[in-house]
Amino acid sequence: MPHARGAAPEPGAAAVDDLRALEAESVHVIREVAAEFENPVLLFSGGKDSIVLLRLAEKAFRPSPVPFPVLHVDTGHNFDEVLEFRDRRVREGGLRLLVASVQASIDAGRVREDGPGSSRNRLQTRTLLDALAEGRFDAAFGGARRDEERARAKERVFSVRDAAGQWDPRHQRPEPWSLYNGRIHPGEQVRVFPLSNWTELDVWRYVALEELDLPSIYFAHERDVVERDGMLLAVTDLTPARPGERVQRLRVRYRTVGDLTVTGAVRSEATDVQAVLAELGTATVSERGATRADDRTSAAAMEDRKREGYF
Repeated sequence: MPHARGAAPEPGAAAVDDLRALEAESVHVIREVAAEFENPVLLFSGGKDSIVLLRLAEKAFRPSPVPFPVLHVDTGHNFDEVLEFRDRRVREGGLRLLVASVQASIDAGRVREDGPGSSRNRLQTRTLLDALAEGRFDAAFGGARRDEERARAKERVFSVRDAAGQWDPRHQRPEPWSLYNGRIHPGEQVRVFPLSNWTELDVWRYVALEELDLPSIYFAHERDVVERDGMLLAVTDLTPARPGERVQRLRVRYRTVGDLTVTGAVRSEATDVQAVLAELGTATVSERGATRADDRTSAAAMEDRKREGYF
């Protein structure tokens, strides 16, 4: 079930104007893609950014339904609360959900897992590329934002990928005056990022403004965790405590959701949107820098994955 949002007040008038300007920009991008491409798809994980992106897509085409499916690349290492929310949101929105399974890619020999309980984030790339090819999708919407991480700051709104689905940051197209070039050669794809100019704070303010439901793990709750590599990891069947680690029952929440083997929680007492906004006002580290272990391996970790075809 969604978490009770509490009495989160709407942002002030100036902030609302800023959010509506961002909303209009994103809706314009989504409509441009629908007009220029034959077969788009929207990546939907059940995380906060994809939830906002889906709301924007619904607004772009109202009163008609969203004219393209939503795709979840399922690592098999998901938080139960997020999968439950995904299915409910898709059902309530009358959407067509496609699920691409990393486990199926492993079983078919398309990718190789490092070992039980290891991160599957990098393995998502092959599964994603196979799903895009199978569906013959020529454009894929993602919820990435430029403020998340330095490699994503290099992205254009329309990010062209070659026939192998790979990205070259040196061959990005200019986008002066928010003019987008959607022409592609046969076999190429475009990844589209309507939230490029949003920040984490913008996303949460929009959640408050639109009264959007989110998975409950975005709000403070008690969970068994261990501290590992400077992060608080949930104790699960996939991530059991290691010898010498102390299991603690703490009040935590998640700033981002993903592969639970590498996604950390943060200590928190924020049980509603208003309290989360107050916490973010004092945050000094991005959500990926604070809670994603695989993005800490090197300064180029995300860029390496993006070059291979990751979102």
